[in-house]
Amino acid sequence: MAGTGFFFDEACFWHTTGEHALMLPVGGWVQPGDGAGHAEAASTKRRLKALVDVSGLGARLAVASSPPATEADARRVHTAGYLARFRAASEEGHGSLGLDAPCGPGTYAIALRSAGLAIGAVGAVLAGRLGNAYALTRPPGHHALPDAGMGFCFLANIAIAIEWAQATHGLGRVAVVDWDVHHGNGTQAIFWERPDVLTVSLHQERCFPTDQGHATERGGGRGAGTNLNIPLLPGSGHAAYLAAFDRLVRPALERFRPELLVVACGLDANAFDPLGRMMLHSGSFRALTARVAAAAADLCGGRLVMLHEGGYSDAYVPFCGLAVIEELAGHRTAVRDPLEAVIAAQQPGPAHEAVQGQILEAMAVAAGL
Repeated sequence: MAGTGFFFDEACFWHTTGEHALMLPVGGWVQPGDGAGHAEAASTKRRLKALVDVSGLGARLAVASSPPATEADARRVHTAGYLARFRAASEEGHGSLGLDAPCGPGTYAIALRSAGLAIGAVGAVLAGRLGNAYALTRPPGHHALPDAGMGFCFLANIAIAIEWAQATHGLGRVAVVDWDVHHGNGTQAIFWERPDVLTVSLHQERCFPTDQGHATERGGGRGAGTNLNIPLLPGSGHAAYLAAFDRLVRPALERFRPELLVVACGLDANAFDPLGRMMLHSGSFRALTARVAAAAADLCGGRLVMLHEGGYSDAYVPFCGLAVIEELAGHRTAVRDPLEAVIAAQQPGPAHEAVQGQILEAMAVAAGL
């Protein structure tokens, strides 16, 4: 089988949100000039790319870029009015496109580049040039709505790539598994009534958006039953995520039988993330990747594409991302996570796991899995 692709574009690191502290605009009671920056900064992605390179893993990957998505590609998902507002705000150099979605100079063109990486990765896997692929997309996309940005996202990278593949390659059923710590509300909204796209989101319950991501949200119209939310209790760790995958995600994939599997690979469920309260370590992401790769091998000829989403700990995101890409490529480097044992020792106790297990079983029964 062809190897593993790694898609990135230096221009994606140049997106800026203006001066913030975490995600709060400076001014008023938020102190400027203290060295703080926006949570969705380029640093975590740069450090992941650097670790891939210095570990030697990059030499084993098919490293590539891809042309930007076109406006026609974006219009398959987003309204013309929203794209016009986005382009104007980008040309002005500032503006908010929605809740927690501040853009800077050139963000529109950069977001098209990010979506282009998603298209490039999907296209290469579908064409058989690659067995699987990881795209270091930035800005992220899983919160973006057809007519608004949200949660640091402007264009729905995954949805744009899926629509492109269906329009140009005749692709049929696609499954999206989203393990970002935040609910993949944008992907859910876009495909809510679509029977040909299964959307699955494992996320921290009521984290962001706080009013969405409930297990009762199952899709609508012809898409009824093709949306699966798995809200996990805050503090859930390694065992809970693997149990959720085994009890809910894998059976849902087997029932749907996709032709392509796409993962919204957020790394912000790690124990050191400032925007989540979960307890995963790099080994957790390695184990989840092994499971999703096995599902792809069994169900869709191994066709698997992983797109980078959230993850805001500069120090720890690189170790989690490297574990994912090592697993995709089937190669372990000499890098060892210095914090994995620390997090493993802090995992939830039996009482937490018992409660979460009962919740997962109830979700599975309700979903008919």
